[in-house]
Amino acid sequence: MNFTRSLLLAAGSLGLLAGCGNSAPESVASTATPTFATAIAETQVVHSEQIWDGVVEAVNQATVSAQTSGRVIELPFDVNDTVPEGAVIVRFTDVEQKSARSRAQAQIAAAQASYDEAEAAYKRISDIYERKLVARAQLDQERARRDSAKAALDSAKAQSREIGQQMDYTVVRAPYSGIVTERHVQIGESVQLGQALISGVSLKDLRVSVQVPQSAIAAIRSMLAADILLDNPEQPRVAATRVTVFPYADPATHTFTVRLELPGDDTGLFPGMTVKAAFATGEVRRLMLPVSALIQRGELQAVYVVDGNAVQLRQIRSGRRIGESVEILSGLADGEHYAVDPQVAAQWLARQHAGDTQ
Repeated sequence: MNFTRSLLLAAGSLGLLAGCGNSAPESVASTATPTFATAIAETQVVHSEQIWDGVVEAVNQATVSAQTSGRVIELPFDVNDTVPEGAVIVRFTDVEQKSARSRAQAQIAAAQASYDEAEAAYKRISDIYERKLVARAQLDQERARRDSAKAALDSAKAQSREIGQQMDYTVVRAPYSGIVTERHVQIGESVQLGQALISGVSLKDLRVSVQVPQSAIAAIRSMLAADILLDNPEQPRVAATRVTVFPYADPATHTFTVRLELPGDDTGLFPGMTVKAAFATGEVRRLMLPVSALIQRGELQAVYVVDGNAVQLRQIRSGRRIGESVEILSGLADGEHYAVDPQVAAQWLARQHAGDTQ
């Protein structure tokens, strides 16, 4: 079936494009000048690129460990739960810590009383020494006793602050908002200092780690631009906000690690996914067309080419998509006119064909 006649017989419908096969396109000439909008195909400067596989990583991912001992009495979040920043994720019993705090407060009171008594004794001896009624050795002895009491008081206060910190450690809070990936303890379980409690990952800040051959590193360093290709070709690429090339190669594989920072918006990417990373390696001129100007049916693509009063439905071959534009590899030349809206062009052709047959 002829590529153009299929559309004409369908009265402008685009549904029969898939049946065109490889038949040569036919020009349809008319005495009427096309009334639909056209544009000139022009080459543009775009980045040449090379593509490698990468792995999505979370910038913030951690396993929280116990900083004190105790028994777990509260574990409000489970795997896959979303946790806001600062929320309580684990709570321990604090009986031992409270007892230690009481002992520390008693020690502070005792040390304070000893210091007050030593300070008062030192002042009395100092006044007597000024009147030359006691020896210098007795004054030095009282000063040493006062200084010793002051050191004991400072030590008791420091120990109380340490115990207060241990009290704070019985309540573990989320360092950032994210998702729980694993729980390492259960309610009622006794934990020790340093034991893993819960693991989580933040989906807000993501990056992609790519292993790149050493032969391509120079070009990547010169451009420092890259995009992440999504599985759905209809979706726009995700542009990396920052490209970091590690300054050393893996001695086993001779590849460099390149890290791509991604925007914090919802990109549809998750940690652990494999993606395609397209690195800019230079600049070339390519013929670019708006995606909306293409007719797509299955694997076949075409555009309406306009030359004066002649309109031709021509099959093309496209390349990579950049935003709302697509690269044209063959089928259209620089400077040719094409229909901006293919549906309007098809309707115009259908009307012209209907007029010719009457």
